[in-house]
Amino acid sequence: MSHGTLPQAGAAVAAAAPATSHGATAPVAPPPQRARSSAPATQPDAPSVPLGDEPLAIWPGSAVPLPHDDLAVGGVPLTELADRFGTPTYVLDEDEVRRRCRAYLRAFPDADVLYAAKAFLCRAMAHWVREEGLGLDVCSAGELELAVTTGFPPERIVLHGNAKSPDDLGTALRLGVGRIVIDSTSEIARLAAAVPAGSRQKVLIRVVPGIAAGGHAKIRTGTDDQKFGLSVADGSAQHAIARVLGQPHLELVGLHCHLGSQITTVKPYLSAVRRLVGLLARVHEQHGITLPELDLGGGHGIAYRPGEPTLDIACLAAKVRAELARGCAAAGLPVPRLAVEPGRAIAGPAGVALYRVLAVKRTGTHTFVAVDGGMSDNPRPALYGVRYAPRLVGRRSAATPEAVTVVGRHCEAGDVLASDVRLPGDIRPGDLLGVPVAGAYHLSMASGYNLVGRPPVVAVAGGQARLLVRRESFADIQERDIGL
Repeated sequence: MSHGTLPQAGAAVAAAAPATSHGATAPVAPPPQRARSSAPATQPDAPSVPLGDEPLAIWPGSAVPLPHDDLAVGGVPLTELADRFGTPTYVLDEDEVRRRCRAYLRAFPDADVLYAAKAFLCRAMAHWVREEGLGLDVCSAGELELAVTTGFPPERIVLHGNAKSPDDLGTALRLGVGRIVIDSTSEIARLAAAVPAGSRQKVLIRVVPGIAAGGHAKIRTGTDDQKFGLSVADGSAQHAIARVLGQPHLELVGLHCHLGSQITTVKPYLSAVRRLVGLLARVHEQHGITLPELDLGGGHGIAYRPGEPTLDIACLAAKVRAELARGCAAAGLPVPRLAVEPGRAIAGPAGVALYRVLAVKRTGTHTFVAVDGGMSDNPRPALYGVRYAPRLVGRRSAATPEAVTVVGRHCEAGDVLASDVRLPGDIRPGDLLGVPVAGAYHLSMASGYNLVGRPPVVAVAGGQARLLVRRESFADIQERDIGL
C-alpha cells in the first residue's frame, strides 16, 4: 500500500453474498430475468453508459414484467410491496447496489472508490458498501456516527463539507476518520487545535478548479461563484496549502475537487485533472513536497427517463488515468493515488418509489394526478427541475396514454413530482404508480412538511423483501414536540 492511501478491504469482500438474514422477509418465487438491451448500462455490473429508449431501461436490472401489468423488482412484485408496506414506499434493489459497486471497482482498480453517503445512507447501505470493498464519503457527524456504529472502518471514511461544525470535527477526530477535506482557511486553525497531542490528522484541500459542469446551476460546484472549496484563480487554494503545511498536527496528503452533479461527459473531469496536476506541480516547486493523493469527487450522471444520457464510467476511468499519467510525466511528478466518490450512480438506479393515486383533476387542458406523497419525500423536481418517468403498475389499461402532471399532496403549487408524462387516460384513484431511479436524494433530502411522515425503505433481493427503515409515524413527530 502506498503512503497515505485509504486502507483496502480484504480479498474476501468481493465474494460476499447479499445479506438478507435480518428483518422480516416476504419470500416469493422469483420471476425469470427479463431480456435487457445490449447497452452496457443494462448489463450486470455496468452502471453508467448511455441507455436506450426501452421503457424498462432505467429500472433496476432485476425488473421484469408480470401478468396484469405488474412488475417485479428483486423477484418481488411491486403490488405486493405496496400492499404489505403501504405507500409511499421506497424499494431498494440490493443486488443492483452491489453490482454497481463492483462495476466501479473494476473501472477504477487502482483507485479508492468512496460511496457518497449523502445520496442515501442507512445501516444496510453502509453494510453493503463495506462488504463490496468501497470506502465512504460523509458530510456530517450523523452520517459518520451511523456508519461507524454499523461497523464501517473509520480509516476508510472521508469527511467533507463547506461548514463543518465543532461536533463534526470532534466526532471525526474521536472516531479516527481517515481523511478530512478542508474547505476554508478558517477551518485549518480550528481543526489543528482540536487534534489530540501527539497525533496528526490526514487532510486534503478542496480546490475550485474554475470548471462549470453539472445538470443545473444549483448543482454545479466547480466554479468560483458558489460556496464550496478554495479557488485556484484567486490564490486561496495556494494560501490554504501553505497554511496547512505550517501546522504540525495536520498532514496534507492531497487535493480534492468536486465539479458538480449529473455530469454526463468526460471532458470536464479531464480539464480538472490538468488544472489539479498544475497545482500539484506548483506545490512541489514552492514547498518541495509531492502530494500522494488526488480525489476527483463524483457527480457521475445517470438517466432518469429512457433515452437520457449517462456518464460512461469505463470511458471516464480510462481517459482520466491517461490524462493523469500524461500530465504527471510532463511535470516530472509521480502519479498520485486517485479517488472517486460516486453516490447517485450507485444508489439512484437501484431505487423505486411507490405511490397511490388519491385524485385525478382535469382543469382546462391540464390533467393533474395527485398521489399520496410529494415534495416532502422527493423535493428534487421543485429544487432543480428533475424529470421522472412514472409508470402505472398492477392494472392493465387499454386506454390511450395522455399527457398528465403527477403532483403531490402538499400545500405548494410547486409540489410536482413529474410533469408532462404519459399515463393511461383512465388513470384513477387507487392506482399504483412506480417511479424508477428513486434511490438517491429522496429520503436523504426528505422533510417533515405538513407533518407528513417520511416513507419506509424496503430492500428486495432473491424474491424476498425486508424493511430497512420504518415509516415515520405521527408518534415519532409528536415525541419531538415538547413545547407544552
